[in-house]
Amino acid sequence: MTDNAKRNGISRKDFIARTAVATAAFTIVPRFVLGRGYQPPSDRLNIAGIGVGGMGRNNINTCLPDNIVALCDVDDKYAAETYKEHPKARRFTDYRRMFDSMGSSIDAVVIATPDHTHAVIALEAMRRGKHVYLQKPLTHNVLEGRTILESARKHKVVTQMGNQGHSAEGLRLMKEWIWDGAIGDVTEIHAWTNRPIWPQGQDRPKRRKRVPRTLDWDLFLGPAPLRPYHPSYHPWVWRGWWDFGTGALGDMACHLMDAPIAVMKLGAPTTVEASSSPTNDESPPVASTVHYEFPARGDMPPLNFTWYDGGLTPPRPAGMEEGRRMGDDGGGVLFIGDKGMLMCNTYAANPRIVPETAMREYQRPEKTLPRSDMPHEQEWIAACKGGPTPSSDFEIAVPLTEIILLGNVAIRNKENKKLRYDGENMTFTNSETANQYLSREYRTGWELKV
Repeated sequence: MTDNAKRNGISRKDFIARTAVATAAFTIVPRFVLGRGYQPPSDRLNIAGIGVGGMGRNNINTCLPDNIVALCDVDDKYAAETYKEHPKARRFTDYRRMFDSMGSSIDAVVIATPDHTHAVIALEAMRRGKHVYLQKPLTHNVLEGRTILESARKHKVVTQMGNQGHSAEGLRLMKEWIWDGAIGDVTEIHAWTNRPIWPQGQDRPKRRKRVPRTLDWDLFLGPAPLRPYHPSYHPWVWRGWWDFGTGALGDMACHLMDAPIAVMKLGAPTTVEASSSPTNDESPPVASTVHYEFPARGDMPPLNFTWYDGGLTPPRPAGMEEGRRMGDDGGGVLFIGDKGMLMCNTYAANPRIVPETAMREYQRPEKTLPRSDMPHEQEWIAACKGGPTPSSDFEIAVPLTEIILLGNVAIRNKENKKLRYDGENMTFTNSETANQYLSREYRTGWELKV
């Protein structure tokens, strides 16, 4: 920040915003002058990490060489390795105290907490003018998604969801090939995952356990109802509890359903229906399938989409080579058109027309869509400095997350029927019972605030 800017009373955040376009972020000085990969200190964001013990650690380290100025986690033990890697960063347990203490010295935040706290933390950050990188699934319920999108628009911050496949080459290839007519009109899609790889379908523990000294249990609970601590909830295994996580569907569909939704230009489904292994009000089922119906879009016909988890997979399609593997260790996606099939791996990786003989015969179109030449987190950082809009900002990520979370509503709804969804009004027209799962009750002091 220059002396003139200081004398004129311009904050550091305003200085970055005003100079971003003029300096063109990373490329203001030729790399051959500064040295390969060099980034001037004046171009660096001050980034805070919230939830840094798991995936947040990887997200934060991918943000380097920008400044990691603060780290916040409710569990000092779980976050210990990240703390060691960034000894100059200030440490906090409560993100609200971090914001109060550091104010405008934080430009942007990376949030990788459990699902149930995504929305309340992101809303607090955006109200304070911070750019937000938010892990998937974006929110815990549908209403939260629409609320954080409203906030992002209101506060004009740069956003990105942590579904890295959306900035990868595979998604762009599938768009170019399918839009080129490689497999004709697509009317059926199947996506599957090997998750859950944590316990699900469980009852609430009956025995009480002492809270570890390194953990602030009340802050972990956040907006969720009070309950005694138990190691079955934290760390990582929180995904298998409805109060904290969104199960296998919420965890992996932001990767596996992302490409189909983007390629096929899918908006809100008209219906959603689920079947599963036994379920209860505490924990997602061990295995489930979810069936979505989508209307026609422009010249694209209506489409049926089926999700599988817990080891369930779609029937092996006729025409696929004997012995050929479907997807990869994590799962896969299969597009079925009236002229052929296309399959990809978990993160929109390695798309191939099926069978392989058809792939070899296919005359690929020219690559016309813009490509990203940087990691997903760096794409967001470049946008914070005035670069192009990130590929999976909230305008893209909220509708994707909503489709996914509607599947969880169908899984939780005990009426066992096809739910009809009015996306414009965010309501199921044939089930008041299902509508209760589009939002949740919040503990006092943790309500949603735009």
